[in-house]
Amino acid sequence: MSDFVSGPAVTDAKQTIDRLRTSMRQTIKGKDEVIDQILICLAAAGHPLIEDLPGVGKTTLAYSLARSMDCAFARIQFTSDLLPSDVTGVSIYDDLEKRFIFKKGPVFANVVLADEINRATPKTQSALLEVMDRAKVTVDGEPHDVGAPFMVFATQNPVDYEGTFPLPESQMDRFLMRLHMGYPKEADELDILRATRHAYDSIALNAVATREQVLHLQETSQQVFVEDSVLEYMLKIVGATRTEAEFKAGISVRGSLALKHAAQSRALLFGRDFVIPEDVQELIVPVLAHRLSLLRQSSDPMEERRAVTAALRRIVGSLPTPV
Repeated sequence: MSDFVSGPAVTDAKQTIDRLRTSMRQTIKGKDEVIDQILICLAAAGHPLIEDLPGVGKTTLAYSLARSMDCAFARIQFTSDLLPSDVTGVSIYDDLEKRFIFKKGPVFANVVLADEINRATPKTQSALLEVMDRAKVTVDGEPHDVGAPFMVFATQNPVDYEGTFPLPESQMDRFLMRLHMGYPKEADELDILRATRHAYDSIALNAVATREQVLHLQETSQQVFVEDSVLEYMLKIVGATRTEAEFKAGISVRGSLALKHAAQSRALLFGRDFVIPEDVQELIVPVLAHRLSLLRQSSDPMEERRAVTAALRRIVGSLPTPV
C-alpha cells in the first residue's frame, strides 16, 4: 500500500481549502495571495509571522481564520511587562483540595494571535518555543497539550523598533513563513469603508470546516508526493545558502524540512497530489528569508531583508530547474 495520497483525499483537502479561502475573502479584501499563504501554513501545521504596519488587517486575518474553522481564538498583546506565566498559565495552590491546580493561559487555543511579539522580553518570547514545536506546555515538570490544530499567528511592526526585543534566531526558525500584507488597493479599501463592521470581534462568519477536517487536511499534506529530483533541487538551494558569502549562516535542517512541507501544502492548494518545482520557487522567500541574516549586518533592518531576498532570488536563478 502506497504511503502517498491521491484521489478522493486530495479532492477533500482541496475542497476544505477552497471553503476556508471563500470564507476569509468575506472579511479580507484584495489579499488573496496572503490568504493562500496562511492556508499553506495551516495545511503544513506551521506558524506564520506577519511583519507589517499597524491597521492593515493582521488581527482580522487571524480571527477570520479561527472563525472559519470553528476553532478557539486567543489574542495575547505582548508588552515589556508580560511574564511567561501570562502566556502559558500558572499552578495555583487550592486550599480546599490541598494541591496545586494548573490554570491554563491564553496559549491554550487553536489560533493564538501573538500581537507585537517583539515587544516582550526574550524570557517571555521563549515561553512560546516549546508550544510552537510540540503543541505542549510544561509547567512544574508536567506537560499539558494545547490541543489540535494549533497555530501561533505572530505579528510585529517592521518600522518601529524602539522598546522592542528582536526575536532570536532559534525562534525565527520555528516560524514556517514570514509574510507581508501591505496596503489594500483603492477599490478594496472602498469596500472596507462601506462595511458597517468596526472591530474584528464583531466579524460574523459561519464555520466552513470542522477541526477534524482541518486535521485531515494537515495529515493529507504530509502524504503529498515529492519526486527525488525536486528534493535534490530543494537541497541545492539550501546548500547554496550555506556557502553564500553574504550570509552569516545558511538554512538549517528545520528550514529545509519547512520548505518541503510548505511545498506539499501548496500542491494541495492547487489540487495536486505531487510537488512541482514552481511550488518550491514560489515559497523560497516567505519560507527561507527570515531564517537568514547578512554577514555584514545593515543598520536598516528593511534594507537587510531586501538584500537577503535579492540574494535568495539570485541563488534560485543560478540553479537549473528540474524537469
